[in-house]
Amino acid sequence: MNPLVPGADHFLVLSAILFTLGVIGVLTRRDPLIIFMSIELMLNSVNLSFVTFSHYLSSADGQVFTFIIMTVAAAEVVVGLALIVSIFQSRQEIDVDELDEMRG
Repeated sequence: MNPLVPGADHFLVLSAILFTLGVIGVLTRRDPLIIFMSIELMLNSVNLSFVTFSHYLSSADGQVFTFIIMTVAAAEVVVGLALIVSIFQSRQEIDVDELDEMRG
């Protein structure tokens, strides 16, 4: 085994680190754009682990799930950015703790 070739454990550790950074970003930031980027980072870390398991188990299931997650993430970005732009046009400042405009 070549020590320069990363194994599954390297990719899974990287995925765990990226997911942890995403969770920290969601929990500590108040800017909605940073929160959405952190959520995307978490989704991409899950994609990395799915592709890693898919490769090392010789199955295409993980790659199929990755495409589904990427599709959902793209839809989430479109809706989230539309909401952020709409709120920013009316308030000129966005703080997620002070947003109560979505209540009916």
